[in-house]
Amino acid sequence: MWRRYLLWFAHEHVDFRYAEMQSIISLLKIPMKFIETPCVSRPYWIVELPEEDCIRKIASRSVLLKNCIELWSRAKTEDRLHENLKSAIKNVSCKWIIPDGGNSYISDSHICPSELLEACSDASKSFKIDVETFCKHFSIKEKVEKIEKFSYLPLEGPVKLKNPDVTLSYIEFYGIDPNNVPNQPHDLFFGRWVVDGQRELIQTHSLKKRHFIGNTSMDAQLALVMANQARVSHADVIYDPFVGSGSLFVAAAHFGAYVWGSDIDFMMLHARTRPTRVGKKSRDKDESIAGNMRQYGTSSRYLDVIVSDFSLPMWKDKLTFDAIITDPPYGIREPTEKIGIERENYTLSEDHLVNHIPAKVDYELPHMYNDLLTFAVKHLEVGKRLVCWYPVIREDYKEEDLPSHPSLKLVANSEQLLSKLTARRLLTYEKINDQLPSNVGDTMSGTQNFREKYFASGDATRKQRHEKRIQEMAANIFGKQQSILNENDLKHNK
Repeated sequence: MWRRYLLWFAHEHVDFRYAEMQSIISLLKIPMKFIETPCVSRPYWIVELPEEDCIRKIASRSVLLKNCIELWSRAKTEDRLHENLKSAIKNVSCKWIIPDGGNSYISDSHICPSELLEACSDASKSFKIDVETFCKHFSIKEKVEKIEKFSYLPLEGPVKLKNPDVTLSYIEFYGIDPNNVPNQPHDLFFGRWVVDGQRELIQTHSLKKRHFIGNTSMDAQLALVMANQARVSHADVIYDPFVGSGSLFVAAAHFGAYVWGSDIDFMMLHARTRPTRVGKKSRDKDESIAGNMRQYGTSSRYLDVIVSDFSLPMWKDKLTFDAIITDPPYGIREPTEKIGIERENYTLSEDHLVNHIPAKVDYELPHMYNDLLTFAVKHLEVGKRLVCWYPVIREDYKEEDLPSHPSLKLVANSEQLLSKLTARRLLTYEKINDQLPSNVGDTMSGTQNFREKYFASGDATRKQRHEKRIQEMAANIFGKQQSILNENDLKHNK
């Protein structure tokens, strides 16, 4: 018999919920039946799975899943919920009793088999009943009153409030609008708690606790979601071409992957940029991407990072990765650069080659995403995934303007709002064949005016502040790189 479960999600990043869950069940090859169509206006799903071990595997990966309950009863009113449970005690058919007509009126008419209750009725098993509400608060007295109404259940074991053998959950859902809470709940649920999701990882991997971070270090929760959507698994080799401070490394390595990355920013990869934490004037000596991996006990998963220009690929054609996970720069908080010079017929004398620092030009977003998708097709095996962020002006957004490639299928597209004007979308592509067309850049016109519209949307000083920041960063980088070269010259001369 397939078991029925209530999946309760944290009510944040709701647009990412379905994409993360589908990626996990496809990675683990777990079949899932939806009893009701998932809806973003409700923080729960009702599903059926072949066995309990399946939901435990799913929960071991998901950071958006709060907990999972083996569902015994669901109703629109409290009286009906208790009637369903009393009927379930007598249901010895070993299956759910569903009325003729399918899933209509599912809330009030489905009766669970008695074996679910009997499995918890052993006199040697301690138990407790938790009362939870969504969008409403109950006093301790009110919670006790509701618990006492379940006295008819065949629970023979002792009550134990701390670490019981069985935890039963009673949940009342009052909608998602805290400013318009109804007098009566929309839905009520009762069942056996099975397992929690991986929400604690958000605090464990929090940027507040991380030793080395940068201006655009990825939020811990979203980094873990990206790793899930990339279907990262044990012993995979993951590549991040815009690695920055390595936040995505931490998430991928947590799930057992080996991590490799590159970035054009020499100072960031060597942890010599200006600190981003308030009040801190200089970097600690042990700040680095490798230091972050040591902090989380995943040093053995760290392959290396290299300074390189992504627009000038250096990898052998036969090299493949198990996933590519990245957050390309958008040219707002971090510059988009590649090696180049705007002057024509530029030559460099041999005398200047020793201390030469290559000039950089703007790496336009359409060209960047063109290179990224082409690289993914070239260095991913069929069935593997590229997960990346893509900036958009919300009023101009059209799905047909998203980066595309005939060898890549867009399997997930979730939005994170940044402001009233802008957003970024987490795109998940899966490689479907090995075709390599010569150019796919014409399909990427949606990014052409992102920066121009971003700056035009704000006050006149926004662009000035941005340009000043870029100038300061450039001066700082040039000065530090020059001092490093001078130190190397001194050592060589000695």
